[in-house]
Amino acid sequence: MKELIWDDALSVQVHEIDEDHRRLVDLFNMLNRSVTEECAPNYIEAVLEELISCTIWHFRHEERLMLKYDYAGLLEHKAEHQELIESARELQQKLLQEGKSISSEDIESLEHWLTGHIFGADMELGSYLGEVM
Repeated sequence: MKELIWDDALSVQVHEIDEDHRRLVDLFNMLNRSVTEECAPNYIEAVLEELISCTIWHFRHEERLMLKYDYAGLLEHKAEHQELIESARELQQKLLQEGKSISSEDIESLEHWLTGHIFGADMELGSYLGEVM
């Protein structure tokens, strides 16, 4: 699986959100490498937990901005956030409780969700925030 590369195409043109996204891309790549290199399960678990924790923090950050600037798409955007968190927690449960490993399909699914969310909902949010901030 190839790594995600941060570039201008992923930028939502809001510095603080872009910084969060850069961190999430870095953590995603770290998880991807740890799975590809068949690192110790405890290490993979730790990277996944960090990715989930940072994602939750980032989502709350975006949601605070949406509230502050009265973003009309807040509820739909929050629903997408909740969906990703649930998917990531299911993956974590699979790893921790069922003793299964993360597959390349799991990684690919996370990649598609992350980039799809940035290219869709986050670009719309960035455009709105660019006008009101």
